[in-house]
Amino acid sequence: MFLVRNHFWGTLVMLLGVVLFVHVFYILWAWLSKLSNPGNAGIAKYINRIHDWLCSNHLLLTLNNTLLDIALLIVFMIFFKSGRNLVFFILKKVWSFFGKLPGKQTTEVFKRYMTLGRFTFQKGQGSILGEMERQYPGGTGFVILPMDMEYMDAGKVKEGYRLQMEALAKLKDNPHNKIYPFVFADPRRIAAEPDYFTYTLSEGKVTLDNCFIKTFIEVKGFSGFKIYPALGYFPFDELLLPLWKYAADNGMPILTHCVRGPMYYRGSKKKDWDYHPVFDQAMGDDKYEKLLLPEIKNEEFTPNFTHPMNFLCLLEEQFLRKWVHTIITKKPDSPLKQIFGYSNEKEPLKYDLHHLKICFGHFGGDDEWKRFFEQDRFGPSNQFIQNPYKGIDFLRTTKGEPSPGKPEQLWKFTDWYSIICSLMLQHPNVYADISYILHNDVKILPLLKQTLQNTVLRKKVLFGTDFYVVRNQKSDKNMLADMMGGLSVEDFDVIARENPVRFLNKISTSSNIPE
Repeated sequence: MFLVRNHFWGTLVMLLGVVLFVHVFYILWAWLSKLSNPGNAGIAKYINRIHDWLCSNHLLLTLNNTLLDIALLIVFMIFFKSGRNLVFFILKKVWSFFGKLPGKQTTEVFKRYMTLGRFTFQKGQGSILGEMERQYPGGTGFVILPMDMEYMDAGKVKEGYRLQMEALAKLKDNPHNKIYPFVFADPRRIAAEPDYFTYTLSEGKVTLDNCFIKTFIEVKGFSGFKIYPALGYFPFDELLLPLWKYAADNGMPILTHCVRGPMYYRGSKKKDWDYHPVFDQAMGDDKYEKLLLPEIKNEEFTPNFTHPMNFLCLLEEQFLRKWVHTIITKKPDSPLKQIFGYSNEKEPLKYDLHHLKICFGHFGGDDEWKRFFEQDRFGPSNQFIQNPYKGIDFLRTTKGEPSPGKPEQLWKFTDWYSIICSLMLQHPNVYADISYILHNDVKILPLLKQTLQNTVLRKKVLFGTDFYVVRNQKSDKNMLADMMGGLSVEDFDVIARENPVRFLNKISTSSNIPE
């Protein structure tokens, strides 16, 4: 982090990368030329000319030692990712057999953007909704989850969030559409727009004033809240806490994005994000300091926002109290003191968020389901198996003793599947859906069947597809057929009819499930 943020050392590292790039490139060039002569035409001609010029001006070292060449190559490939990609790009242009081998990540990104591009030609949200509805039986209901991407530092959005929400409200008012739209909640919009979320406090209760959220939740009848922490905030952000108190007390569901993916904050990492605001790490001799979050690159850092352990800071009173204490210490007049009935750091809060209703979208990701299988020698993952109706103890050792350093270990080493399942077992209003990961039914179906055998978890899993983001893998009707064919009728009814009704607070009886 120091090297990246310090201009002098950052520049020095960049120059070192350039020098190493040149040397590594010509090492690979020499090796590959012995295997397949690229000739001396086109790009190859200019590469050879540059090589001769660098050598004549003593700018290119000739090590004449294969071991040193290999060592230099390894150092460069490990520490200079952008340079490594450039080397491969040039080699692909020169050697035809390299050009036919695009990386897996490049292929996936290309397919994703091709899919998204297809839907940008739709006239509006109604056209996209129509494409989805036609793939399902009549009477099917749909949860619609809008996105607010204005604050992710990726450039200007084409259409403002409020316009998007007004159009969604019109779709909801159409009696032919059976949809349950959510309201997107971003703390940065709350800070930027005074009329977005305002409230009145009374005896630990949050009552909405006339504001944007009240209009869409209480007047227009939207069904819940959507958050996407990967866009650049923690789900327990100070400005979100009053909204979560309102949601918890009124049984309003919250759906959070919980998977690693290509959608994330694009700006520079802020210094406030160098350490986790709540969790600590062990420093030896019974000393603890804030948990370091050392990643710098966005795709590596932003999963810290999405990590399911963050929701312990909402659901577990002692972590919520610690966070509220941190905020009130800096801002003694914070309304959080009244909202949660805070007295001091040691006394439990008078009001908390243990009853918060949350759904982990994408169930952590199919990669984390695979990781669960692979961690056959890792204690916490097996602890979930050994304690099928409690799961992982987030606060204590296996002997029942308090363990301040346990969150650090779970954060770093435990698969998200085990963490999410444990949260569902321990908190009555925590759910997870299989959207997005459903396309990979070969990976998830066996573990999904096993999960549904647990009588508690069985009531907490929701069917979902993530239309149309996952279209580059499968169509919705394909995923629906796969799931109906892979599960028993009873299991499918539970995750696709009964559990969604319960999550959305819709009235239902066991003999007449309307959704």
